[in-house]
Amino acid sequence: MNARVLDGEIITSRLDDVRAYDGVRTKRILAFVIDYVIVALLTIPFAILVFFLGLLTLGLGWMLFGVLVPTVAILYIWNTLGSTDQATTGMKMMGIRLDRLDGRPIDGLTAVVHSVLFWAGNVILSPLVLLVTLFSDRKRTLHDLLLGTVVSRTDR
Repeated sequence: MNARVLDGEIITSRLDDVRAYDGVRTKRILAFVIDYVIVALLTIPFAILVFFLGLLTLGLGWMLFGVLVPTVAILYIWNTLGSTDQATTGMKMMGIRLDRLDGRPIDGLTAVVHSVLFWAGNVILSPLVLLVTLFSDRKRTLHDLLLGTVVSRTDR
């Protein structure tokens, strides 16, 4: 076991240190805004491609516009949050990352399920999803509780 004493408290892992969650809620919201600006910018070249595909197929290709943004977002989440950094670009900029409580790394599928649960929670509960962070340990959201994950600071 890798235990250390910090301010008279025994810390067995980085996730046990309460300071790893200082300001996480605000950083998480800002990271969300940054990430979806990035997703919007990444959608533009694919939208141009779908437009020309629609011209070539006499309009049939334009049906892809309905799934374009979710597809780009899922690929973005899979490749960033599901990477070895365990953080999207916005999360890296804010100095936070997603961790599993069992210590295993976040894989692409877990990252996508985390994101889909977030959006499903927003559709059902709107911004009330963030209220859970006020009452849960480690400022975890509803989808974090369901998946056994936590967002923590990388600098602590």
